[in-house]
Amino acid sequence: MNLPPLLVVDDEKNMRLSLEAILSHEGYQFRAAESAEAALRLLSQEQFFMVVTDARLSGMSGYEFLGHARQKWPNLPVLMITAYATPKLAVEAIKAGAIDYLGKPFAPEELLHAVARCAERHKLLMENAALKARAGESYRLEQIIGECQQVQELRQLIQTVAPTHATVLILGESGTGKELIAGALHSLSLRSGGNYVRINCAAIPEQLLESELFGHEKGAFTGALKQKHGRVEEADGGTIFLDEIGEMSRSLQAKLLRFLEDGTFTRVGGNNELRVDVRLIAATNRDIIDAIRSNDFREDLFHRLNVVQFRPTPLRERGVDILLLAQHFLKHFSLMLNRPAKRISKPAEQAMLAHHWPGNVRELRNVIERAVILETAEEIQAASLPDFHLEMRLRKKDVPGVHSVRSLDEAMSNFERDLITGILEQNHFNLTNTAEQLKISRHALRYRMQRLNIGGEHGVGDDSLPEEKETVG
Repeated sequence: MNLPPLLVVDDEKNMRLSLEAILSHEGYQFRAAESAEAALRLLSQEQFFMVVTDARLSGMSGYEFLGHARQKWPNLPVLMITAYATPKLAVEAIKAGAIDYLGKPFAPEELLHAVARCAERHKLLMENAALKARAGESYRLEQIIGECQQVQELRQLIQTVAPTHATVLILGESGTGKELIAGALHSLSLRSGGNYVRINCAAIPEQLLESELFGHEKGAFTGALKQKHGRVEEADGGTIFLDEIGEMSRSLQAKLLRFLEDGTFTRVGGNNELRVDVRLIAATNRDIIDAIRSNDFREDLFHRLNVVQFRPTPLRERGVDILLLAQHFLKHFSLMLNRPAKRISKPAEQAMLAHHWPGNVRELRNVIERAVILETAEEIQAASLPDFHLEMRLRKKDVPGVHSVRSLDEAMSNFERDLITGILEQNHFNLTNTAEQLKISRHALRYRMQRLNIGGEHGVGDDSLPEEKETVG
């Protein structure tokens, strides 16, 4: 059991041994003290999830001990046991703060039932504390890591837009950090003291999303046994982030449009018009223009959301930011997994710089976590990275990025970059073989790699290597 130990306080050795046998058999960790004074010292030094104490002890009594424990550790449950069980003593023990009272002799099942209740209580308290910590997790601008021009401009735009009440639309591929942008906008806003509510529109069934967003009245539909407040009410005075808004049905889009106009809404099954003060941030990885043309997304809602637009840059276009992020994740997972600090070898860096990263930063994070788990050497080797050749098949068969580019030159550059990157990966980053397959000279290949920022600073081979072994390095 993932629990702290429990503490038994009894001046009779045989009783302590009996309790230890019962509780240890059920998997509970166990500590024992022969006096209340010794128990108080242990409580000040260690964490326990509960205490089982006899009412009559030599020296300080169990009742006196209970009073001291309640004063110093008010949330620590104490179970009282005694050979002199009377209703009056039981009432006194409960009034003094005991969670339960058992008279000797008692069946082992009675003790185990009381202990199990305290164990479940401790588990729920820990889960609640963890949920509160996650709910209050602050997003900082420093969490958006990168030194390329696009990321610097992104951070500046966040600082400019955050203090305003403007509605924001974030458009970008999966894994590019859209949720980080939304969180940073909230934490730097005047609403940072209010709630930050997140909803993934793709994760909630269409028929339930309206109820989740705006709430419902009792009896509104089968299973609506009581009134439920919506997430917009929870976010009153703060920010609501609608991720994957491109998956929202057109009927709900119309209600969201009305909500954006003046902050009013009606719960499902209700007639009363309610109003809240909420800032809305929306995001999608869909091509929003295609969605409008195919009649999947309302154009008027797009214009209402698109007051300020953010477009996080795909990882493949961020050059050596790939290595900065890799180092960040390497440090994070080394600490989290309690592994020795490692470096990233040059061949591994070359493989990462040449990869297309269809999953963007999220994919890179997973790649580094895997490498930290698998690598046994002092440096992360290329062999500890996934098979990027297999992941190339995840790419679309049409021209990569053609739907997101804004000019012919950009489309051609994307196509050329992806073609060269793919052939490099097929040839294990061997420049000579890649140049031969592309029917160009090695000099022309290296020039194109530098122009397209393939491999960043490491895009030029080492002339000291024999030609047949030259790689991107």
